Amino acid sequence: MTDEKLLLSGELTEAGHRLVQRVYYEDTDFSGLIYHARYLHFLERGRTDYLRCLGCQQSDLLTSDEEGLVFVVHRMEIDFKLPAKMDDVLTILTATEKAGGAKMVLNQEIRRGQTLLIAARVVIAVINRQGRPRRLPEAIAQKFLGVQAPPQ
Repeated sequence: MTDEKLLLSGELTEAGHRLVQRVYYEDTDFSGLIYHARYLHFLERGRTDYLRCLGCQQSDLLTSDEEGLVFVVHRMEIDFKLPAKMDDVLTILTATEKAGGAKMVLNQEIRRGQTLLIAARVVIAVINRQGRPRRLPEAIAQKFLGVQAPPQ
């Protein structure tokens, strides 16, 4: 990966993954604060770029074997602590709590500086191309567990 792509995708840290994003006008509502549903977009970007930095391209996983491998959000718990506003620079942190069997559990945070704005726990189901559960291959599970952070 080129340096530019690495910067766009954030970075792996000892605790997981770190992605920096700015809040734009399109992310806000009439009050100038982030519209609550937009936080899902930031969290998704964090998860997607975490995969990318681990060397797991989702399009490649779909065709990696005869079954195919797909990650889908099964459950998400979100605590909205404080709002963000237009032009804030946010850090999206993603860390693995569990990876194995037919699911992964990821903990995510959105921060403005050191201030926690959002805390989320995301359960990811692992399915095949036909939408049936399948086991997460051990090699992929180990990539996630190699940068494991303590649970929230």
